[in-house]
Amino acid sequence: MNILFDERLDGTLPAVDKDALVTHLTAHLPDMTLLHREEDLRPFECDGLSAYRVLPMLVALPDTLEQVEALLGICHAQGVPVVTRGAGTGLSGGALPLEKGVLLVMSRFSRILDIDPEARTARVQPGVRNLAISEAAAPHGLYYAPDPSSQIACSIGGNVAENAGGVHCLKYGLTVHNVLAVNILTIEGEHITLGSEALDTPGFDLLALFTGSEGMLGVITEITVKLLPKPESAKVLMASFDDVEKAGKAVGDIIAAGIIPGGLEMMDRLAIQAAENFVKAGYPVKAEAILLCELDGVEADVHDDCETVRRVLEAAGATDIRLARDDAERATFWAGRKNAFPAVGRMSPDYYCMDGTIPRRELPRVLKGIADLSATHGLRVANVFHAGDGNMHPLILFDANAPGELALAEEVGGKILELCVEVGGSITGEHGVGREKINQMCAQFSPDEITVFHAVKAAFDPLGLLNPGKNIPTLARCAEFGAMHVHHGNLPHPELPRF
Repeated sequence: MNILFDERLDGTLPAVDKDALVTHLTAHLPDMTLLHREEDLRPFECDGLSAYRVLPMLVALPDTLEQVEALLGICHAQGVPVVTRGAGTGLSGGALPLEKGVLLVMSRFSRILDIDPEARTARVQPGVRNLAISEAAAPHGLYYAPDPSSQIACSIGGNVAENAGGVHCLKYGLTVHNVLAVNILTIEGEHITLGSEALDTPGFDLLALFTGSEGMLGVITEITVKLLPKPESAKVLMASFDDVEKAGKAVGDIIAAGIIPGGLEMMDRLAIQAAENFVKAGYPVKAEAILLCELDGVEADVHDDCETVRRVLEAAGATDIRLARDDAERATFWAGRKNAFPAVGRMSPDYYCMDGTIPRRELPRVLKGIADLSATHGLRVANVFHAGDGNMHPLILFDANAPGELALAEEVGGKILELCVEVGGSITGEHGVGREKINQMCAQFSPDEITVFHAVKAAFDPLGLLNPGKNIPTLARCAEFGAMHVHHGNLPHPELPRF
């Protein structure tokens, strides 16, 4: 694990009497499922970032809101940390449990409470799968737009916690743009509603603040999302390129032409070969890169946009352009992209999935930088990403059983994120910071900004009991990280003491 000072994740937390806590919780919540034996806890030791593992002290699986409220109240009174977990598909260690804390699993809150086709909204519990919302809305000609690649399994509560995106977020926005209201419980067990079904809500925009807060401010109990009408027409163009940088430049050219695609995705040769071997999507395996460009709307507009994009792609140097013949082939094209992550997993014992965002104009430069890092460190990198909004997902291939390779993969990943910051981007687009990127927060933000983040956290959770050790680094951590990473002869944050 990439942890400075070699501390435990919850090393600063006070000791908790596990047996006494089990007895107390069982007495007050006899009907709630509470796991405490090692064999029962083992399945919950990590989220989707399986390289980081911690065995939780306890796992609670409540069935009712009253149980969650009581559990939080007890943990607050006794100073016991709580980490909330949904489906466990997160890729940044955000739901990594604590050795001295309770893992609160909300997967049983899986009911769709209401679909309102006239208001185009859905009220759902946090354990509802992302895809299940669109399935429930489909009879009304509606759907929920944000569609992470894990949408068949990931929960909407986790989507809100991480501000998840997906292949269609370029045109339709991230989770934060598609959520109207969220009901939460504070660590004290108090109920708060953030946002409303109105177009605007008085006061500070706490809903936007909460979305993407990674379980550090409260526990989600209910979510109201926007639903959109299914487009009349949707078509996908697949363009092949003999050069990755040409494909990267073509992305900016499409947007500059005044076209905002429903989705604009890019895959390099390694990812293309992996996806084709896995899905048989008809991808050109000899191409250095492909772009998938989906255009949707009314039929006439889609037809015109397809012609415009085709001309742009030809001018950008595309060697081949294919229009999906029908909805079946369109779905197959997308199946290859959405299964790219598991497909790459067949090519290597392990891979490390990164998540950074950059300005579109910097795509060629960053792709070259990633290729240089790959060559320098001897680790293959497959690039699969949401090209339209600059959200990159380099997959660093390694073998965890080979001594030093995990650490090397982490080092390369950190350098990729720092490159994203250098060109004006961010260390995360949708996976969150969690435990994985906490060091790179020090490269992204100044000490004053990090101090403000801690103040926001303290306003919601004064004792720091919700998901401690995640997302926001301490200034001491940043000082140590800066001492270890000297760039161009200058230390980051020179005003901080070094150790």
